[in-house]
Order: sequence, then structure tokens, then C-alpha cells
Amino acid sequence: MAKRLTLPVRRSMNLTEDAYARLRALNEAYNLGNNYLLTVLLERLDDYADADKLDVVFRDFIAEYGAPKGKM
Repeated sequence: MAKRLTLPVRRSMNLTEDAYARLRALNEAYNLGNNYLLTVLLERLDDYADADKLDVVFRDFIAEYGAPKGKM
């Protein structure tokens, strides 16, 4: 029998339309809820994301859109 993953922390978040479309597509492919999908993506980030490329993506995003005040 599969283990049940409990998700004790609940947070409200905003996503762009494109990000939410990607989340819905993943949900369609894997039949997991948004909370589970985001948990897998974030907890296993090092398993599938190249650290150097990820750094470039975040820096490019911050250069284009900025970062919230007090976060950097």
C-alpha cells in the first residue's frame, strides 16, 4: 500500500497564467493535486534542475521583473 503524504503547511499563492497552465498540464499528466505537484517539484528540485542554469533563470527573472523589497 502506498504511503500517504501529509501536507501540513497551507499557503495561498499567486501564479501567472502560464505557470498555472503548466501546473494544470502536470496535474492532467500525473493526476496529482496542485499541492502535491508543487511539493514534488520543490522537494526534488536538485534531482532534475541544473544548479547553474537555475541560478541564471532566477537572476534573469530578477533582472527583468525585480524582487520584492526586503527579499534580496
